[in-house]
Amino acid sequence: MAHPKRKNIVALTGAGISAPSGVDTFRDPDGIWSKFSIEEVATPEAWQNDPGKVLQFYNGRRSQLAHVEPNEAHFALARLEEKFNVTIVTQNIDDLHERAGSQNIIHLHGQLTIAQSTVDESLLYNINTNPINIGDYCERESQLRPNVVWFGEAVPEIENSIPHLQTADILIVAGTSLNVYPAAGLIDYAKRGSEKHIVDLDTSFIPLGFTPHQGSIEITLPRLVTSLLNNLR
Repeated sequence: MAHPKRKNIVALTGAGISAPSGVDTFRDPDGIWSKFSIEEVATPEAWQNDPGKVLQFYNGRRSQLAHVEPNEAHFALARLEEKFNVTIVTQNIDDLHERAGSQNIIHLHGQLTIAQSTVDESLLYNINTNPINIGDYCERESQLRPNVVWFGEAVPEIENSIPHLQTADILIVAGTSLNVYPAAGLIDYAKRGSEKHIVDLDTSFIPLGFTPHQGSIEITLPRLVTSLLNNLR
């Protein structure tokens, strides 16, 4: 439960916060989409055409997740909960924020560690880092699929995130290029007059009103968090 006297912080995070942990990014020049075709593994049409190939792709992502750990940037955001009401709005499908100790997390693009029914999206199953195979069914005897928002699908958690942005006293954007929509558009809902920070982003694009923090995210983000915590004393 949020503490009513504390300031509200929203952290909008992307692939750059998990990359130092060893999680493959999707959009970097040597990232996942340079090795796999989006159209073949990450669209509703791909699922219809070859569900086995789609499951194999996400099983690989989930298998990698079993061998990585949160880094100092993840732990830093969790530390903010000592003094602030914190909501993490992440584009990442890994569970590293959870493992670092953050309590309030909105996954815009779904979660690798959850399987979803193909006939009832409200039927979700925690599978940790185990694979989903053809023939794995939900309780309604329908094939399970990854709980991941594919290209061409709606992003329902966007609407749930907006009120948090509108009431945030401090907004931290960390490890995202702000190139992926609709997630990137969330910064437009930031509360007027709020304190805004952007961490680990190309200096060629710094949104208006944001204070940039350049450098390795597992160093710069903990430094920012320490400053925010110390300023409350």
